[in-house]
Amino acid sequence: MRTGLKARLQRLSWAEWGILLILVLGIALRLVDASDAPLDFHPTRQLHNLLVARSIYYQLLPPSDAERQELAIGFRNAVGQYEPPLIESLVALTWYLIGQENFVIPRLWETFFWALGGMALAGIVRRFLSEWAALASLAYFMVLPFAVQASRSFQPDPLMTSLFVIGVYFLFRWAEDPRYRRAILAGAVLGLATLVKIVIAFLVAGIAIALVWTMYGRRFWKVPQVWLLAFLMIAPSFAYYILAHAGRASEYFSVWTLDLLFLVTQTKFYARWLSFIGNLFGLTVFFLSLAGTILAPARLRIGLIGLWVGYFLYGLTLPFQAYTHSYYHLQLVPVISLGLAPLFDLLTARLASQPLRWRLAFLALAAFVVGYHAYVARSILVAEDFRAEARAWQKIGAALPKGKIIALTQDYGYRLMYWGWRKVELWPYETELSQLRGNKSPAESFAERVAGKDYFLVTAFGELERQPQLKQLLSRYPVLAQGDGFVLYDLRHPVSP
Repeated sequence: MRTGLKARLQRLSWAEWGILLILVLGIALRLVDASDAPLDFHPTRQLHNLLVARSIYYQLLPPSDAERQELAIGFRNAVGQYEPPLIESLVALTWYLIGQENFVIPRLWETFFWALGGMALAGIVRRFLSEWAALASLAYFMVLPFAVQASRSFQPDPLMTSLFVIGVYFLFRWAEDPRYRRAILAGAVLGLATLVKIVIAFLVAGIAIALVWTMYGRRFWKVPQVWLLAFLMIAPSFAYYILAHAGRASEYFSVWTLDLLFLVTQTKFYARWLSFIGNLFGLTVFFLSLAGTILAPARLRIGLIGLWVGYFLYGLTLPFQAYTHSYYHLQLVPVISLGLAPLFDLLTARLASQPLRWRLAFLALAAFVVGYHAYVARSILVAEDFRAEARAWQKIGAALPKGKIIALTQDYGYRLMYWGWRKVELWPYETELSQLRGNKSPAESFAERVAGKDYFLVTAFGELERQPQLKQLLSRYPVLAQGDGFVLYDLRHPVSP
């Protein structure tokens, strides 16, 4: 076996060695500071997944601590669940096997799946263009600082995106040579990606419709493989989101689409969306990818057009997330990478005709660009240390007395749930979203909100400063306890005016 592996490595081209090196670099970057608390990127979403994974983990453990198990399950019910807990179950099972909760585990799994997606991306580009174009596209996919940070985060999106890229690889293979086996592979993987998180359905539908239409036109409905492909892509998510959890799906659609659909009628929405894309990817790169789409080989071009149309419809359907939630754009990383591939191919083809010294100069420049982005990605990951958060929230949880508590706190109270093992009722933030929904200031209903509560906990002091009316109302109550990062007001005994 060693001899066979050695012979295979010896047959690798320079571009293939580069692909292998980029994969190793991308994996290494995602494991930088892997044991730190997952508060570096959208902590609310990551803590949500941690609470779900912990609940599954405690249910796998022997019932030696019934109270903790009951609390873990209660916290999971409190945070809600829109997507099936696939990645959470995988992490919980790994925790069970190693005997403890560990922040490294979700990052390892997310990194593993992202690397598989990267291999599929390189495979797509190699089928249409050159190995060097595949190398350059993979470098963008693996080393882009936003992609590094987002793709290792503990949430469904990295797994969703990775499965999506793998499914697109099989879909292109099927389009080249329609066989039932390839249709099954493509449909199953894309169906699983949609099950992981339904929002990828826009891009899945976009590329599938584009390729099927170019292959069969109006005759598509006569092709059994098309119906098999569609069934496999649609059935899992339809069963989970529509049949099993219709109430949650309709609530999500009503709250995040129908209630905010007026945004798409405002020109500033499109300006903010484009600006947000620029912050994540760079507008120059974004438009270059669109240009590369035009220059791509026919089948790749059709597929990319389907992906871009799907992404645009996706943004219109979730308008608020389009310019506020960066992880809602993670699936755009492989789309941009594929769009850049034709430009990379033209560049490397032109470079091949240059003298050796200029090829070496270009290689040095490319290495510098990749190295710089790798350095930026690493710097972001090590910029902050969140290990003290666990101890701080454990102390806050221990300091809270029994009784009903309402709190102005971070991340919907998830930090207090995860590390402090305490659940509180939430005092709302005053945010752009609440203003868009036309909500009144929560302080106007202070008496109603605190009725029946014993204590008011404040840990989000910045938000308290943004609610001066609330701060004034709380000054009427004595401070029962305070410490590093919290103040607890006693609502049972207001101070006499």
